[in-house]
Amino acid sequence: MSDEQHKGIITRVNGPIVQATQMELAGMHEVVEVGEMRLLGEVIKVRGEAATIQVYENTSGLKPGEAVYCSGRPLSVLLGPGLLGTIYDGIQRPLDRIAKDCGPMIRRGEKASAVDLDKKWHFKPVVKEGDTLASGMPIGEVQETESVLHRIMCPPDAGGKVTFIAAEGDYDGKDVICKAGGHDLGLYQYWPVRVGRPVNRRLPLYEPLLSGLRVIDTFFPIAKGGAAAVPGGFGTGKTMTQQAIAKWCDAKIIVYIGCGERGNEMTEVLREFPELQDPRSGRSLMERTILIANTSNMPVAAREVSIYTGITLAEYYRDMGYDVAVMADSTSRWAEALRELSGRLEEMPADEGFPAYLPAKLAGFYERAGKVETLEGRSGSVSVIGAVSPPGGDFSEPVTQHTSRFIRCFWALDRDLANARHYPAISWLNSYSEYLEEISPWWKDKNHDWKDNRALLMEILREESSLQHIAKLVGPDALPDSQRLTLLLAEYIKNAFLQQNSFDKVDMYCSPEKQCWMMKLLVQFAQRSRELVAKGASLSDVNGMSTLPRILRMKSEMPNGDEAKMAALEQSVNSELDEIERRFLK
Repeated sequence: MSDEQHKGIITRVNGPIVQATQMELAGMHEVVEVGEMRLLGEVIKVRGEAATIQVYENTSGLKPGEAVYCSGRPLSVLLGPGLLGTIYDGIQRPLDRIAKDCGPMIRRGEKASAVDLDKKWHFKPVVKEGDTLASGMPIGEVQETESVLHRIMCPPDAGGKVTFIAAEGDYDGKDVICKAGGHDLGLYQYWPVRVGRPVNRRLPLYEPLLSGLRVIDTFFPIAKGGAAAVPGGFGTGKTMTQQAIAKWCDAKIIVYIGCGERGNEMTEVLREFPELQDPRSGRSLMERTILIANTSNMPVAAREVSIYTGITLAEYYRDMGYDVAVMADSTSRWAEALRELSGRLEEMPADEGFPAYLPAKLAGFYERAGKVETLEGRSGSVSVIGAVSPPGGDFSEPVTQHTSRFIRCFWALDRDLANARHYPAISWLNSYSEYLEEISPWWKDKNHDWKDNRALLMEILREESSLQHIAKLVGPDALPDSQRLTLLLAEYIKNAFLQQNSFDKVDMYCSPEKQCWMMKLLVQFAQRSRELVAKGASLSDVNGMSTLPRILRMKSEMPNGDEAKMAALEQSVNSELDEIERRFLK
């Protein structure tokens, strides 16, 4: 920023909130630099010549009388090749490059370009002189990583007749690669984080976002372009669940936002992700991942903007025609940042001190998820999975309650399951998904009976929950064999199907085909064993089957795609059931 630009004068400092005068030319959400150290901030209120600014850095030592430097543009992120594989803070400062310059502690007022503008990229044009370039159309292509082809697009606010296009070759961030409609276009563009990128239209959802976790894909699926919440108390596995989805889901691009999380948790993410291998390409997972680290000890105002930074990066890759998955961990910490800023602004509090506009903020974030037709006509999607950390695991608190209004998939984590080392600890009684009707046709192509099989397994689990109350009063031995069989079947569904071992090379990821087969086998076993017991066979006959331990171990003994082993186990189970039926009929 130039010193000749408009300046204001600080009149009051209240933590991250700074008030300034002589700001009559400032606009809402404009980026400013505050004080002698040029701390980065954003205008959040304008009244006459007075403006209120939230500063994204520590304001210690800042005092009235110091200058505020206006930039004339809103808070924006830099978009272009080089984003993938980078670790940013909440305002898109690259932490790895800053660490090289100033060590483990970020100096106040530290500035660093989001990408290396001097790095050259091999550019291949896809338009020629004389073509008409519309907003969102590709200008050319850059191979950003081995896994991702980066499409250089015309910014949404530009376009026109192409009067110059660079030849194929190597260019850096300062080079002009295209001139169209009076605009000089390069490899990079800015976009304001609080404004969703434009699209032609939103598309219906029909395809699931596969995670490899059976309890999610089969029982509570999320569609590509959908929004889900993962609420749970401390230690129930929110971060582990999101990390597993980030690793195994079939989205092309992953944006992981650590919003206000503890430093040790983010350290684990930052250490593990670069070492993870993409199961599909065999290459590093970081080649298609962007990490945003904004820990709980960082300035609270930067926490508030971090999720907007992440969702804007996701929309940029969506506009290239990719499916993007955004992990926000956690939106509760983001809401707490809103509460602190609202308090310092002396706004009227609502439930539990949160601002009255919390629902509107949550809605604005989750509605940026969706499957869309881009300006170019491609299909792309942004799926949002937000973790919620209700104090004490109380799902009736405001953040969880308001979040449930704006999402259609709810994966409630259960402390009892977590304590029992049942992973993922997603409660099958308190969770739900409203995407079942949209994605059922997709699963039907895999298995015609998928929906009916899922419904039967869910019915058994619900029956088991009701019977558990009776069994605790009178004991399970007092129940008839038919009800004791339901308890047995539910245990096999929970232990053989719903529970997964994230450290087992076979069980850490379950393909859709294997999920369908496992579900079919359990349904066959449930239906036939119920028929036998209804005809008078004893529960001990069913419980004594030699193939039952193999059913429990099938998740880790049956590799994905090994149809021969699957068919052999299915035949063994049916043969043993046939033998019980023959003995009973005699």
